[in-house]
Order: sequence, then structure tokens, then C-alpha cells
Amino acid sequence: MARAMKVAIVDDEADMRASISQWLALSGFDTETFPSAEDALKAIGPEFPGVVISDIKMPGMDGMAFLKRLMGMDSGLPVIMITGHGDVPMAVEAMRVGAFDFLEKPFNPDRMTDLTKRATNQRRLTLDNRALRRELSDGNTLMKKLIGTSTAMERLREDILDLGQADSHVLIDGETGTGKTLVAHALHAVGPRASRKFVTISCAAYSEQSLSDRLFGPVAEGAGLPLVEEARGGTLCLEDIEALPNALQARLLTLINDQGTPPETRIIAICNEHAADKTLEDVLRPDLYYRLGAMKITLPPLRARGEDILTLFTRMSEQFAEEYGCDAPQVTAQEAAQLLQAPWPGNVRQLVNIAERAVLQNRRGSGSIASLLMADNEATDPGAMTTEGKPLKEYVEAFERMLIDNTMRRHKGSIVAVMEELCLPRRTLNEKMAKYSLQRQDYT
Repeated sequence: MARAMKVAIVDDEADMRASISQWLALSGFDTETFPSAEDALKAIGPEFPGVVISDIKMPGMDGMAFLKRLMGMDSGLPVIMITGHGDVPMAVEAMRVGAFDFLEKPFNPDRMTDLTKRATNQRRLTLDNRALRRELSDGNTLMKKLIGTSTAMERLREDILDLGQADSHVLIDGETGTGKTLVAHALHAVGPRASRKFVTISCAAYSEQSLSDRLFGPVAEGAGLPLVEEARGGTLCLEDIEALPNALQARLLTLINDQGTPPETRIIAICNEHAADKTLEDVLRPDLYYRLGAMKITLPPLRARGEDILTLFTRMSEQFAEEYGCDAPQVTAQEAAQLLQAPWPGNVRQLVNIAERAVLQNRRGSGSIASLLMADNEATDPGAMTTEGKPLKEYVEAFERMLIDNTMRRHKGSIVAVMEELCLPRRTLNEKMAKYSLQRQDYT
């Protein structure tokens, strides 16, 4: 869901504050006005969800002093300065200090709207990137993203917690869309290097020379350090390791050997795909393969995760329903069986896409989950419509668990409300919750 942005308007002239606020409000912005920089500073913090428009000439703390205070607090906060006629040198100085841009009185309202729009877009991106970085450095948050109660997922979470504490290099393998990059971030975030840098690069995204320069140097002036230097002491994640050219495999092996044991920089290699008739051992030189694969995690395909499929689909569809401001689609028993039977060649990534499209369909009041599955699988592989069948009992139990889980979350753990909606006596509901490991406290 798009983050709502505010516009703080700071000017000692009441008419000017009202005029700017009214114009921007008519343009769709959420505005807040302040008569002085001192008042504004009481409301604006480092994570202020918006931008600032401030006059330069004000009694007390003037605009330049205000700008410097804001930049010292959050250099990523866009500040648009309003200057009087002939104050262009002061505006240039404000830009040097860190202002987003400036408007010279009398200014064009349309230019102000355009500047504010660009500034709020930049602020939204800055805050979203910060939130993403915090999320990717929080081991608990990442582990919660690995949704599922299947044996395969329980084992995966245990492997991440175990291997995260180790120093050895790790090789992550698995089908496309299974979440290998997420697991790499989690391995870093739950280990002792969590406070150090996590640097990632796709070996398939560059020519051999460009990849060599980015990894080992030399890099262009002003472009920072080679990635092996930038990641020193932290984690270097090499995606698409199967695409690493032979010459660079040799350089990487030399780097690994020179680091000794334990390695100064941990390497996590991700294998995304390789030819059906070749294993990763065939693609990488043996000495490098055994150094990178000292510890290995193979992610389970979605089709092997049983009722995790229904749990994931429900969670994703609810998230998209909240984002689009509509109801999530209700999954029927037949659709639950179809979700469980689907081959899922694109794994979790494919499921997320179908969940979003199902929400959009539901908002329009047309279409079905079955039609989405059929169209998706026909486009991927016309011959792979379903996996091997499972006993009816498994489908029934998976649907029953999903239904109780959804109802408990909808009623925030109210046992009475769930009993009434599902027409179940309390004892039966308790027995089924115990059977499916559903705890009331998880929903309150």
C-alpha cells in the first residue's frame, strides 16, 4: 500500500501559509502549517512521512538555520525553500546545504505542485528503502516471512538458524521462485555478521569484464569499492553462481583460499537454474564447488509443501485485498483441492501472482481461481496441469484447517464467533484446533 505523504508548510506570514496550503490541498496533498521553524521542529522527526516547504526569511530561526537543522536530523528529507526576489545566491547556498529545490516569489503554483509531487515521490522511495533495509537486517522479521508448517519448512527454518551461526560459505539451490534470495538475507540476519554489510550481485547480469571489474576492481572513479572489498567482514551474496565465467571462478577460489579459516568474508552462492542434463557440480570447477558447497541448503518446491499452499495463498490474498481496498476471495473446497494439486512450476512467486490476480478478479466480481490456475499452467507448461493425486482425506483436512484458520483470524480469536459461523460445538472446535496445531493466542 502506498505510503501517505504529508507536506509541512513553514512561513511566518499567515496569508502565505494559507495560500500554499489551500493550493496543495486542492492538488490532493495532505498539508500541515507552522508559523515558525521552532514550531515545525516539534512535529518533524527523522522519519517524517513527507516533505517540507519553508520560507527563507523568517524571524527567530530563519530558513537557512532551519534547513541545516533538518539536514542534520535527516539528510534524506526533501526541503523546498521559498525565496524573495533577488535572493537567488541564498537559494544556491541552500541547495549546497541540501535543499531539494527552491521557489522564487512570486512563484507559479503549478511549478510548486510539480516540485512537491517530485519531492514526495522521492521521500516515499527513501522511506520505503529504509524500511526494506531494516526488514532485511531483522532476522525475526525474515524468519516470519518463511511461512508454513510443513516438515520441509520446519527443517528449512532450523537449517537457517543453525547455518546462520556458522562461518562456512553456503550454497543455496532450488527451483525458481522458491525464495532463495530471502533465505540468503535470513542467513546473514540471524548470524554474528548481521551488523556488517550484506552485498549482493547477479553473476548473470553483466558481461565477464564488467563482472570482473565490479567484483574485484578496478572500478570507475567515484563508483565506490570493488564488491569483495565492500563486503569485507560481512557477507558477499553471488546470485546465479552458475553463470560465473571460468576465469572469475579461479579468482573467486583464490580469494577464498587467501582468506583462510574462518573466512573474513562469508560467501553465499545462489544457484537459480542450470541445464537439465547438468548439475551444478558440472557447471562449477570442482574445487570451487566443494568450497562453496561446504554447507548447502536446497529449498523445497511449493508442490511438495502440502497445506502450506493454502496458508500462503490466504495470507497473500488478504495482503493484496488490504492493498486494493476490497475483500479477499473465499476459497471453496474445490478450489482448495485445485490449489493443492497444481504443479506450481513458478513456486511461491507464481502463487503470489495468482493471489493478486484473484483479488483483482474478486473486486470486479468475475472469474475464478480455477481459471487463473489453468491459464497460468497452460502458459508455463501445457502438459503439466496437475501433480500426482493425493488421498481425499488430505484435501479435506487441508481445506478444514484453512477454513478454521481464516475464520479465527477474521474474528481475532473469538471462539464463540467461530463456533457460530462454522456451526461447530466448542468441544469439536477445540479438538480440530488441537489436531491442526492452531492456538487461540495466535489470533488475539
